[in-house]
Amino acid sequence: MGLPTPYYQNDQITLYHGNSVELLVEGADELRAEAIVTDPPYGETSLAWDVWPAGWPGLAAGAAASMWCFGSMRMFLSRFDDFHGWKLSQDIVWQKASGSGPAADRFRRVHEYALHWYRGKWGAIYKDPQREPNPVSGHKAGTATHRRSGGAPHLGGLGPSTYLYDGTRLVHSVIPAKNLRGRALHPTEKPREILAPLIRYSCPPGRVVLDPFAGSGSTLLVAAELGRRAIGIERDERYAEIAARRLSTLS
Repeated sequence: MGLPTPYYQNDQITLYHGNSVELLVEGADELRAEAIVTDPPYGETSLAWDVWPAGWPGLAAGAAASMWCFGSMRMFLSRFDDFHGWKLSQDIVWQKASGSGPAADRFRRVHEYALHWYRGKWGAIYKDPQREPNPVSGHKAGTATHRRSGGAPHLGGLGPSTYLYDGTRLVHSVIPAKNLRGRALHPTEKPREILAPLIRYSCPPGRVVLDPFAGSGSTLLVAAELGRRAIGIERDERYAEIAARRLSTLS
């Protein structure tokens, strides 16, 4: 059958209204991307929209070999079999300013995970390690290098590494970003501050980011702002309409 007519489209972004499981099968070629950045329903509540789409990670493998997927530890452990064939490269912790949880007898959860999965050879996967200003660097950019004489013992003595003192450091794996409480257009909307480094890391400018669970379009919007192209799928027309309105404001 192929893909339906886009719900919204411009030179950078294409948004489809439909079931991602179905469209990932029907539009294999048209949905190919450099990377997937997505936040699927976790299936952890009784809310009508919070239903895990069974098998979607396997279908997504036909679209890209690199994928950032938001989720909880409970979600990833309970759905582990659905990620068969994917290899885990790293995990990012999104540290929120506030959190929520259904249980009053546990620690208050103020974080979510974003796991980076890949297929094939790691060397073939595009990656742009993200750097940020190093607040403890006392060196001027480009003036010196630092040579570490040995690897950490618990890493098996990986050997010396050379770093350029350019006033930056690798972005840490715990990324603080305020959630959108009171401003969100979708119940699980993600802020730009957590989406942007994942997109920059996994997709070069001009290439395509795919979000099979587009919600209110935040991933698509941030991707376009960063000079990437983007494709999204959203099954709920209410949010597809919200996403279309947001995306239409891009100049």
